[in-house]
Amino acid sequence: MFRLNVFFLVAVFILTMPGFSFCGDPVSSKELPDLIQQRYETLKTFQADFVQELTNVASGEVEMRSGRIWFKQPSQVRWETIESEKELLVVGPEYAWDYIEDEQLAIKYSVSSLLDSKTILRFISGQANITEDFVVKSEWRDADKVRAKWGKGFTVLQLVPKEAEPGMVMAYIGAEPDTGLLRQVMIVDFYGNGNELRLSNVKLDIDLAADMFSFVPPEGTQIEDNTQGY
Repeated sequence: MFRLNVFFLVAVFILTMPGFSFCGDPVSSKELPDLIQQRYETLKTFQADFVQELTNVASGEVEMRSGRIWFKQPSQVRWETIESEKELLVVGPEYAWDYIEDEQLAIKYSVSSLLDSKTILRFISGQANITEDFVVKSEWRDADKVRAKWGKGFTVLQLVPKEAEPGMVMAYIGAEPDTGLLRQVMIVDFYGNGNELRLSNVKLDIDLAADMFSFVPPEGTQIEDNTQGY
């Protein structure tokens, strides 16, 4: 079903996606936030394949999901999950839809009310600044555990929101040290649950049709309209 932390994950990914390629020295952890901010200010669209790992701390259950995501400024997202269940999340200019194919259910939200969060709105509207909205750390307690879990030689940073919200009290990013390119994101919610996103086949600033960010429920779909007073 609809997961608000998907928006946090997308927002953190967009904010922390440098997208530059370098042939020189590795990007240091101190330089990375500025590089990230520079890229975010110029990013218009992206497309990427994803593998998502959702961890429930209370039960110990781990759910794996995969699919593809598209983003277009301002604030438009198409998130297609193919496995383990089909789900389509579309965020357009005014409305957001969450469509669960197996249940023949479509849930409609007003974007302005659904994203009634200063943190999220600042991210996806392009107003966020990583050094202003987060405390950025390259070393912290248990940092080695995160590096060992990802185990790919990435530069790993911890992002602590200066204004924490239930959907995100902590975030981690992993970037290639010689290019600054973001490869993994993990967010942790108030309950300690993890939402990790691993990206591949990333394409930046590609042409995306406007109709990718609109949705018409198939005939026979049950519709839940939450555009009033969400």
